[in-house]
Amino acid sequence: MASNDCLFCRIRDGVIPAKPLYRDEHCFVLEDINPQAPTHLLVLPNRHIPTVNDLQAGDEALVGHLFTTAARLAAERGISGSGYRLVMNTLEDAGQTVFHLHLHLLGGRALGWPPG
Repeated sequence: MASNDCLFCRIRDGVIPAKPLYRDEHCFVLEDINPQAPTHLLVLPNRHIPTVNDLQAGDEALVGHLFTTAARLAAERGISGSGYRLVMNTLEDAGQTVFHLHLHLLGGRALGWPPG
């Protein structure tokens, strides 16, 4: 999917109105529109990357930034002490519905295992 057809790229570019909770030079954060927990945020790279399979050498710092951003947001939301889950779905069988890499931050309640 070309980035101009991507829902998250269109949100990033302001074509689709949304209010990011956080934005920096590497990523932006949105509330999930179909939350699965009291806290359900999406941490997305600014650069269009369709799936984990499309990561390339040199993307390690970007992926690390997504995780550290999620950890900071978990602390700000008051869920870092009780626990939270970070999930990246890859392709349809894993539940990926928008093909722009994104990290789900879920917390605010006990989360069962196994998921799915």
